[in-house]
Amino acid sequence: MTDSTSTPDMIRRSAAAQAAALQARETSSEELTRAHLDRIAAVDGDLNAFLHVNEEEALATAREVDSRREAGEELHPLAGVPIAVKDVLVTKGQPTTAGSKILEGWVPPYDATLVEKLRAAGLPILGKTNMDEFAMGSSTETSAYGPTRNPWDPDRIPGGSGGGSAAAVGAFEAPLAIGTDTGGSIRQPGAVTGTVGVKPTYGSVSRYGLIAMASSLDQAGPVTRTVEDSALLHELIAGHDLRDSTSLPDPVGAYAEAARKRDVKGLRIGVIEELEGEGFAPEVRARFTESLDQLERAGAEIVRVSCPNFEYALGAYYLIMPSEASSNLAKFDGMRFGLRVIPEDHPTAENVMKATRGAGFGDEVKRRILLGTYALSAGYYDAYYGSAQKVRTLVQRDFAAAFEKVDVLASPTAPTVAFRLGEKIDDPTAMYMNDIATIPANLAGTPGISLPSGLAEDGLPAGIQFLAPARADERLYQVGGALEALLEDSWGGPLLAKAPELAGGAAR
Repeated sequence: MTDSTSTPDMIRRSAAAQAAALQARETSSEELTRAHLDRIAAVDGDLNAFLHVNEEEALATAREVDSRREAGEELHPLAGVPIAVKDVLVTKGQPTTAGSKILEGWVPPYDATLVEKLRAAGLPILGKTNMDEFAMGSSTETSAYGPTRNPWDPDRIPGGSGGGSAAAVGAFEAPLAIGTDTGGSIRQPGAVTGTVGVKPTYGSVSRYGLIAMASSLDQAGPVTRTVEDSALLHELIAGHDLRDSTSLPDPVGAYAEAARKRDVKGLRIGVIEELEGEGFAPEVRARFTESLDQLERAGAEIVRVSCPNFEYALGAYYLIMPSEASSNLAKFDGMRFGLRVIPEDHPTAENVMKATRGAGFGDEVKRRILLGTYALSAGYYDAYYGSAQKVRTLVQRDFAAAFEKVDVLASPTAPTVAFRLGEKIDDPTAMYMNDIATIPANLAGTPGISLPSGLAEDGLPAGIQFLAPARADERLYQVGGALEALLEDSWGGPLLAKAPELAGGAAR
């Protein structure tokens, strides 16, 4: 084993390379985990990517993995590689807040299924990452614990709601992270931080222990720096779970094998006409077109596809999602767990609930609860929620028709590069438009991946998104792995190597 002075350089390697180094005894999990914890200590004061750092437990897990490896035990391929977890997944013995004051200090008595899988595989959990409150936001500015900043430019947002996970991975604080995606909350942060984000097929990764915002839309998935890393993590966290009634019984796909194919000859890629024109920044579109050109030269067939009902997806989503959120967040009432505010005058149960929810929820959460409650109210249910569900069906039909013609669909992931902190926080409509390209996949339950497509305005990263039919996640890894290799050849290395150095020493 090499001395630990080489380990700090190793944090810039992919998770797959870190795993290989552990298996070859080039470093230990304890050294690797310590190097990432040191990185967090050095730069997270600038980023605020972590809400809780789990140093003691992470190092204990790392030491256990090292001991088992030395004893000759057969371990999971990612055993010993550290990971960060979005603070919307419950973790036994660690605080879980969902970015909200209403859960400040709450320590769950159990683990989410996904967290159980990470622990069983021997991945040291570095801590819990920052997020928009209850995953409601596109910039990680609605967190009750302050905004996360983008490693490329600390004055800009890292996307949302999972900006903490994306920023941690992009700043080399963690090689792997878990995010959740309800309308783009893995993919959009990936696009603006130069990382890779995957929303798996709905139901293919257990939601047990995921604090629900919108149960028919929420899906956990990988946040990484390479397509192969996402595939490896996806294989670990996927699988049927009897504790999740929406969990699919399908076997786990060969995602890593697909990512390593790097062959797109004969693959038909559909460009969604409704998701590339007005509203998308010119340089974002330019990087998207250049990526498609690379794929076409490698043997893929580029086909233009129309999905006319995608135009209405955003409006439908912002009725379905708040309606489900209104129902799911009713449990946060100050009576059972979390924050409890007891008014001095008339401390009845009703007044305790009112005071607790008034003090514990932020403005964006209150806005969506009100919208959802209204949409579900008597006399308006059919006009709003019912109509939105009909649009959802039309979006699903658009996907079905498109996938009869092509193998995967493509679009820019986000309309623009990362915008400045505070720029859109007071304009909900402008904020919601950031998810215009990602929302259709959540309405349909189809999988999606975002990976870097190059640098656009102000030298900031842009992303390209691929969508596949439900249960065909392997296609995302095949096309994503191929494009990543093509682009890195043209760039002379990973896009994150071009990131500027943060004050105090962050990503480059």
